[in-house]
Amino acid sequence: MNRAFSSEAEVDDLARRFLDHTLPRAEWTHAAHFAVALWLLRRRPESAAEREMPRLIRAYNAAVGTANTDSSGYHETITRASLAAARSVGAAWSDRPLHEALEALMATDLGRPNWLLGYWSRERLFSVEARRGWVEPDLAPLPWRVRISS
Repeated sequence: MNRAFSSEAEVDDLARRFLDHTLPRAEWTHAAHFAVALWLLRRRPESAAEREMPRLIRAYNAAVGTANTDSSGYHETITRASLAAARSVGAAWSDRPLHEALEALMATDLGRPNWLLGYWSRERLFSVEARRGWVEPDLAPLPWRVRISS
């Protein structure tokens, strides 16, 4: 795997640009999603990432011209599952720099953009119901606890 980030400063910069909506849409990659999730969990531990991340993603999408609809933009089930995964990896690597925790996460199956299809069928994961709210996996249970309430 190529290193997505080589320093804490790079992860901090990406998170800042995401938060202030100056991150180009092309840079909002799979790794960037996990970088922001890990950053939020570590740098804002007093916030409820499960409450904050949906709002942040919707606002970012709107700022870069991505519509949040029943077929594009924000996806609740993907966000909740990804936050649970990030929380687990982040906790295991809490004594390491943030970019190293991200590298460790991306070196696992989570680094594959389609990792969720090991737990959900494509039809269920990309349903309107799953985009709007939490939908339990239909293929295999997630190995992490998903926080539903904020």
